[in-house]
Amino acid sequence: MSISTSGDVDTTYLELSEDDGGAHKFYEITRAGTQVIVRYGRIGAQGQEQLAGFPTVEKAKAAAAKKIGEKVRKGYAPAVRGGRSARSVTRRTVSVVASSVRQHAPVIWRMRTGSTAFGIHVGEDRCWVGNQSGDVYALAHDGEVLCHYKLPDGVKCLVADDFWIYAGCDDGRVYDLSAKLPHAAYTIRDDVDIFWLDIRDGALGVADRDGGLTVIDHEEEFQWSQRSRGQAAWMVRCDEDVVYHGHSAGVTAYAAEGGRELWHTATNGNVLFGWQETHSVYAGTGRNLVQRLAKADGRIEAVYRCDSAVYSCAASPEGKYVFAGDNASSVYCFTADGIRLWKLGTGCGAALSMQYLDQKLYIVTTDGSMACIDVSEAAITAAHGGQVPVPVDVKAAAALSTYQPPAQVTALPVAAATGSGVVVECVDEQGRLRIRVRSTGYQGDWNVQFPREYRVAGARYVVDEVVAGNRGFYRIKGEIRRLV
Repeated sequence: MSISTSGDVDTTYLELSEDDGGAHKFYEITRAGTQVIVRYGRIGAQGQEQLAGFPTVEKAKAAAAKKIGEKVRKGYAPAVRGGRSARSVTRRTVSVVASSVRQHAPVIWRMRTGSTAFGIHVGEDRCWVGNQSGDVYALAHDGEVLCHYKLPDGVKCLVADDFWIYAGCDDGRVYDLSAKLPHAAYTIRDDVDIFWLDIRDGALGVADRDGGLTVIDHEEEFQWSQRSRGQAAWMVRCDEDVVYHGHSAGVTAYAAEGGRELWHTATNGNVLFGWQETHSVYAGTGRNLVQRLAKADGRIEAVYRCDSAVYSCAASPEGKYVFAGDNASSVYCFTADGIRLWKLGTGCGAALSMQYLDQKLYIVTTDGSMACIDVSEAAITAAHGGQVPVPVDVKAAAALSTYQPPAQVTALPVAAATGSGVVVECVDEQGRLRIRVRSTGYQGDWNVQFPREYRVAGARYVVDEVVAGNRGFYRIKGEIRRLV
């Protein structure tokens, strides 16, 4: 970031690190002439930057002093940069055993991303894969690679909320991938070690290492949290009224508003993955099972028996067919009432996540592949007879553009005041920076979900479109541009 150097330069570096493994973050403020640069984030990371300009050096000094005072009152203290190491992040470790299946599934195409992949989302127009190196690819359903995003840290999972696609990463941030330039839509507080995410109507559910569940609204503001009976919560699924939390002791359902426990069901084995349909949730367990639970009361409606630990599961609409992937690189298909129809090898590692769409099963695997499997009756019958297609190995074009989050406000594209789009403004309301729509035709008192690192009081931006949510807020669509 280039800064004005008129006058002397003052830099203050603070850290907040709690002994119990909670907050572990830094805050650095630099005053250079009439400009104030704030950099903040997790200790050991580059962090995010904000830039603000002031009419005089004295006003810049006063603004910097005010920010420092606010942080000190919250427990931050002066520190030496580099004195503490970055807080450790739990990456999911998986054990894969040798496959005993000779017959392979009819894989139509596959793409090797180069690193173990947990993130998957399959929509009507494209499918997505995210890996532990921070790479996210969007592909057409025929395997054509459409775009590539590079995020700052490993991707835990990909989730969708209507039009919006979000990637939850090991850096504690959830990135909106709905435009060419991804941006952080949510920042998870430092004492939450993310395992899995889900989102509904802008409310984000976060399952963590300690068996906790945290719900955050569109403004990144804490709503409620609960500590379930188990640890290692690898399942969270949100619907309109309930959040379903899977962990080492089973599945617990909480009211979406307020977090009241509705029911708890012990599962046969620790929950390693979850899926939901309209009336049921599915829990894949370490004891070789998928169990279907009624959303209304948690009773176990059906059991689907595999031959090894279940790492992922999915269902066709309304649960007509149930699919599972185990740690022996096999995929299964069952009828709704639990009858096993087939078991086949993936040929590309154990499926760590999966989704079904239009007689295709999409998986992401331990060897970093995304694969599209034809699960139609004709294709499966042919596979059992030893007739499978030769998979198309998809490769990203050398000229494919890579998009990554801007590191600071000044890196955003610039828009002219007369350009098209919707104008939003950052305003200070009783110490909180909010984003309000300034274009006509919108409710000016509604909040706009907007990256915190771009929030500078008085700044205006242009976005392609804003869409009203169900909880009195707007979400943006398309690119964010600074208004000049």
